[in-house]
Amino acid sequence: QGQWVESGGESVQDGRSLRLSCVGSELSFNSFCVGWFRQTPGKQREGIAAMNKNGLIRYVNDDIKGRFTISRDRAKNTLNLQMNNLKTEDTAMYYCASDPGPCWDCKNGNCRLYNYKDWGQGTQVTVSS
Repeated sequence: QGQWVESGGESVQDGRSLRLSCVGSELSFNSFCVGWFRQTPGKQREGIAAMNKNGLIRYVNDDIKGRFTISRDRAKNTLNLQMNNLKTEDTAMYYCASDPGPCWDCKNGNCRLYNYKDWGQGTQVTVSS
């Protein structure tokens, strides 16, 4: 399993963009599901998007898919999350994580990420109006 270190979180106004990055290990990218999650105080952690070891990507819903993009840089062992048109409800601590799999369960266009096991420490994103 990899050790993840997230960065890129900051305070921005709604409508702006942010790019989060997460550095892991080559083993994690080649062997595991890798994904982004977020959590706000008092709520359960929720999945955003994930990528399997073959590069296949799933987003949890169409709203996320329309505004967020998950990608990886193999040379840098980095998992990125480009977030555009940010909304106040996107305010959360963002985490990347990995797991041997399965990566997700998708039905009728919506996907649920499984409970990944290996987490980073998170990076805070705050969106204000």
